[in-house]
Amino acid sequence: MPVKIRLQRHGKKGKPFYWIVAADARSKRDGKYLEKLGVYNPNTNPAIVELNVDGAVKWLQNGAQPTDTAKNLLSYKGALLKNHLVGGVAKGALTEEQAEAKFSAWLEEKASKVQAKAEGLSQAEAKAKADALAAEKAVNDARIAAAAPVVEEAEEAPAAEAEASNEEE
Repeated sequence: MPVKIRLQRHGKKGKPFYWIVAADARSKRDGKYLEKLGVYNPNTNPAIVELNVDGAVKWLQNGAQPTDTAKNLLSYKGALLKNHLVGGVAKGALTEEQAEAKFSAWLEEKASKVQAKAEGLSQAEAKAKADALAAEKAVNDARIAAAAPVVEEAEEAPAAEAEASNEEE
């Protein structure tokens, strides 16, 4: 029975939400699955990916083939790296401790990259809000300035008429 690691679509129209599942390759996209490995929510920025890495590695070791998108998500969360390291341990190229050290170092680096992206997005959002506020203040100041001379001209006109009438007398 060929097994694929793939996405199963959930959520409403226009707001997709996916489960990452191990399923028989012959089953329907949203049909029966063997095991749920995680979730993927592309509606947020950065996208939320929760994955049972050990379960995914177990399926990969047993011959499951990930689809292209699932492969990208497994790579993003480090399941493919862990599968590679487990293969190296099985061949005797490195020890279990070395493999765990490499994997945890990679996880820390990845977490810092994701955190940096989230901070960059929040800073960009704050800058956009500040720019919008400055533009709104400029529009309001222009509106006030345009309205102010009209009031001043109305007050100056009677004074000018009074001066003209004084000159005539």
